[in-house]
Amino acid sequence: MENKYKVKVNDTFEYEFNKEEITNIDSQQLSASSFHILQNDRSFKLEILSSNFLKKTYSVKINSNIYEVNISNELDLLIEEMGLSLGSAQVMNDIKAPMPGLILDVLVKEGDSVKEGDYLLVLEAMKMENTLTAPGDGVIKAIHVEKGQTVEKNQLLIELE
Repeated sequence: MENKYKVKVNDTFEYEFNKEEITNIDSQQLSASSFHILQNDRSFKLEILSSNFLKKTYSVKINSNIYEVNISNELDLLIEEMGLSLGSAQVMNDIKAPMPGLILDVLVKEGDSVKEGDYLLVLEAMKMENTLTAPGDGVIKAIHVEKGQTVEKNQLLIELE
């Protein structure tokens, strides 16, 4: 598989890059969050203002303009192509199995408070372990599976409130 990335800027412009194109960017890191970039004989100063690693979203300042950037890697693109991605605006209180598999571990119990990105359970599917995370802050209302149970795609696993 070729390492591909899709970059969406301000929810309007989309660009695709491969690892080689990214590696060949003429850039110099100035500090932990700022860079100097040369592209097509033009100079740019880039500063990362904020980042959300879990959502792969970044606010960057290039010269004097601020851009909201969302980066999708090859796995994200494959999941989207398979139709398993969720709309970011969708509020989720139900955690459903993204694919058929085996529950290897349930990491929470009813009544637990969880924050966005907290690990909820481990699902083995297609010989890979997939850790399902909380889509937002909430409290575990109900757990409908247990360790060792097999599940089908879209089967309800956990309810949040």
